[in-house]
Amino acid sequence: MLRLTASDFYTYFRPSKCELRIYLKSIGMVEGPPGPFAEILFKLGDRHEKAHLATFPEYADLSEGMFEDRLIKTQQEIQKGTPVLYQAVLRSEYKLKGIVCEIVGEPDFLIRQADDYIVCDSKLSRRINEREHPEIFRQLEIYGWLYEQTVGKPPLALHVHSGSGDIVEVPYDGGAKVLEYLEEITSLKISKSEPFSPVGWSKCGGCPFHGYCWPKAEKQRDVALVHGVDQGLAFALKDQGIHTINDLRNHYQEDSLAELRRPWGKEMRKVGKRAGSILLMAKAMSQNKEFLIQRPSIPEHPNYVMFDLEGLPPQLDDLEKIYLWGMQVFGEDPTDFLPAVAGFGEDGDRKGWDIFLENAKNVFNQYEDIPFIHWHHYERVKIDLYLERYGDRNGIAEQVKKNLIDLLPITQRSIALPLPSYSLKVVEKYVGYKRTLDEVAGDWAMAKYIEAVETEDLDVRNDIMAQILKYNREDLEATWAVLKWLKSK
Repeated sequence: MLRLTASDFYTYFRPSKCELRIYLKSIGMVEGPPGPFAEILFKLGDRHEKAHLATFPEYADLSEGMFEDRLIKTQQEIQKGTPVLYQAVLRSEYKLKGIVCEIVGEPDFLIRQADDYIVCDSKLSRRINEREHPEIFRQLEIYGWLYEQTVGKPPLALHVHSGSGDIVEVPYDGGAKVLEYLEEITSLKISKSEPFSPVGWSKCGGCPFHGYCWPKAEKQRDVALVHGVDQGLAFALKDQGIHTINDLRNHYQEDSLAELRRPWGKEMRKVGKRAGSILLMAKAMSQNKEFLIQRPSIPEHPNYVMFDLEGLPPQLDDLEKIYLWGMQVFGEDPTDFLPAVAGFGEDGDRKGWDIFLENAKNVFNQYEDIPFIHWHHYERVKIDLYLERYGDRNGIAEQVKKNLIDLLPITQRSIALPLPSYSLKVVEKYVGYKRTLDEVAGDWAMAKYIEAVETEDLDVRNDIMAQILKYNREDLEATWAVLKWLKSK
């Protein structure tokens, strides 16, 4: 019997929606090991769940034992009216795609109110909504449906215990929507061949099957590798019989590609003005050669500040915290690395901001109207966040904002690169910069910082922070390497 579980929705939607991931998992394809960030998230999620469990004075713990025994105990505890069931097991059989499927779910909590139960799951995420976390909504919906099949009536409510401690209610429609998704997942699991799901740089980055899909796409010269060919366009090109980079170049001219209609949200849109850039990117990849589009627009100055932040996303920190404000002056009159590190105490976040403003003030005093160079919009967004949170000191933050120069759009507008992404980590390698910490990324830095917060061993904490500082310093050096390369153009 085909088994479907609530965790299938996580496989389907995270790190982003992918039909192929469901198929590969169902045939037993070997998954890559979880990275340090995934491991720390699992640890924090488990602690969040256990903390919520500790708020209940009386509960039945059903987390241990064989599946069938747990299933029977769940039904017995529901009949007894036990106040809280932890890690209950719910099961039902249902025909999907002509196949009788076993559908299984293990909600974190069944919480009794009056004569009914609330189905509740603990999630580390602080932003619980359909757009950002469809997998959470589908999981709660299947728990609700399984509860109704078991008890004979719907649950009192579906709740998510979020990372902020809030309770978020998930609407229950009797299982109609989630059963449609399970039909789709069933089709993918029983497919005789790999379903089509185009690769994508951000889509595939955190996927456990990256080691299978990405090398295969590179070997086949898949059209989805072309920068600017997003998921919707990749599907539209497939419908036109366009599978490879050379197919795209041979089949389309700029005007014809501009007229191609592709999925865009819930509607169809023409490729339009992006057609020329896409074809130039395809040419660059096909010939493994860069093409200058225009001279990079970079203001002349004898010195530049390289500027890079390390922060925690909102699901990991109440404040959406920047724990490292990194900067360093490069050029004719360089400085040493100037990090501003948030403290670990109650006022640590404010301390990091204050040190950053002091460092920036000193830089302006020495270099006057010096450009602050960064990659992508993260730095600008976070300065706005902290301006609102703590205010400015003598207009320093506003001056930094005025002097910010984002190298990413400058690079994209100026040079067509034979690369699948304009990520700094990709571009820096192309221009010849080599890191000593080559295999780590921002997720690694977040995981290490959480380790530093968790430990009470000051020697261990200092060693971790030294690694993070080294990582940030190399981010600044890499940005400087790309800036010098751009200026040479």
